[in-house]
Amino acid sequence: MKNNLFLLICLVLTGMAVNAQKMPVSYDFGEKYRDRYRYSNLVAIDEDDSGGYILVRAYYQGLILKPKGYLIEKYNSDLELVSEYNYKLKGLDFVNGFLKNGQLNLLFLNYNESRGTYEYWVHTSPIINFNFKEKRLLSIASDEVSDPVGKNYYNRDFSRGFTTAILFNEDKTGFVISTHHKKGKNNKHMIHLFDTALNKKFEYDFSDEIDEKNYAFENVAFSPDLQTAYIVGKAYFKKRRFRVDERKFQYELIKVSQYGSQTQSFVDPGKYPEALYPVLIKDKLVCVGFYADRKDNRYNGIAYFDVNPNSLDIRSQKYNPFSQQFMEDKFGREEDKDIKNLVFKGVEVTDKGEIFFNAEEYFVSSGLETTGAGQRVKIERYHHNDIVSVKLDSNGTMEWARNINKTEVTQGDGAYASYSSYCKDGNTYFFICTAAENPQLINNERLIFKQGFSRNRNVFLISLDENGTMDYEKIIDQEEARLPLMVSKPLKDEAEDKMLFYAKRGSRKQLVKVDFK
Repeated sequence: MKNNLFLLICLVLTGMAVNAQKMPVSYDFGEKYRDRYRYSNLVAIDEDDSGGYILVRAYYQGLILKPKGYLIEKYNSDLELVSEYNYKLKGLDFVNGFLKNGQLNLLFLNYNESRGTYEYWVHTSPIINFNFKEKRLLSIASDEVSDPVGKNYYNRDFSRGFTTAILFNEDKTGFVISTHHKKGKNNKHMIHLFDTALNKKFEYDFSDEIDEKNYAFENVAFSPDLQTAYIVGKAYFKKRRFRVDERKFQYELIKVSQYGSQTQSFVDPGKYPEALYPVLIKDKLVCVGFYADRKDNRYNGIAYFDVNPNSLDIRSQKYNPFSQQFMEDKFGREEDKDIKNLVFKGVEVTDKGEIFFNAEEYFVSSGLETTGAGQRVKIERYHHNDIVSVKLDSNGTMEWARNINKTEVTQGDGAYASYSSYCKDGNTYFFICTAAENPQLINNERLIFKQGFSRNRNVFLISLDENGTMDYEKIIDQEEARLPLMVSKPLKDEAEDKMLFYAKRGSRKQLVKVDFK
């Protein structure tokens, strides 16, 4: 009898060990709440000063869906919905939103037909008692154009007369607004720097720099005092003749302050940097990204530039080719495959100066579909495919690069697609949400996560340790997560090692909190 009892206990303990969760996370589900806005997009998520959370959603109504306003939700630290506020507002193009010092700020771009101007407005309210006040940040005289803030990662259109971009740094301590207006012989490009308390730090007339090139800014870093901006972007040549093997643009780093600007270009024969990202590491300014051996948007490895933050002189540079391990991750044993369309998603710097960054294979396709009325309409599809993760040492040498295979495509809200990442103790973790039950394993060496067709979604956590060794686990089953997570729009709380996700489908919503152990 004792032997049988002992055997039973051993079997139970063995089963528990087999089923024990190996990833160092736990999770909590908030209560499910009914929601009257079926069609909406999450535009902002942040933590308030009391440990609770603020979420802002743009909602759409009507036979032909049009934006009607913004629903602001307040949750407490126990993931309970405390209150909602409906900010009814239409006719403005939302740009960004953020919480600062107990104030919710919503940034908009508006065309004022009576004045013939594009105007940046901020709508600000305390979160204790919502009462929005409006403030105009900028006004630029221009004819109205279609999609002035449209962003295309690979080609830019400067012929429309007016283009603008707004860029936040990684920590959201400030933002740059770039405005480029051209009409006839008038050609004006201005750069404005604000902190997130909405104080203008400076504005700079960049017009002298655009006689020969047009600039499409992509990423930015700021000095700690917010008196200097380091902007990376593509500089498109206007009149130069090009050889067949040349690109019509080059990547440049622009240092801007109220006292002037400096420029550093990244040009090497036979090397084409792409998607560079500026990072300030103590007294160093580093630009990391990808590079190609040809002029198109396919990539051969990782580029690293150590730049003097004062003079912008390049102190050292490295081109790290992708390893055989990386190529086998992505393509198996096949040859003559291309790596392309990579877009930066995040950068982390350790106390040792090591750099972890990740990117995603992203592109847009289009096609014609027939409606029920027999009309043919153009449909755009947004593809969020493979994840690329890279570790560089403090000198810019690549320690490893890994590829995580996945295929996702969406026509609507991209918040449910793509992924989010988190770095802790030298490990990088990736959250993906998929209807697939398990990844596909090919030749016992390549994991492929495919989209799947079920309405419910599993949440997988993929880990890369400090040596680049990959592991994965399904941490939340679709039977538990009855609502799909907006996996690419989390709130990260690195001080407490947790992430918050919003889950919604139709008229139901809830919060999901993930804690790292």
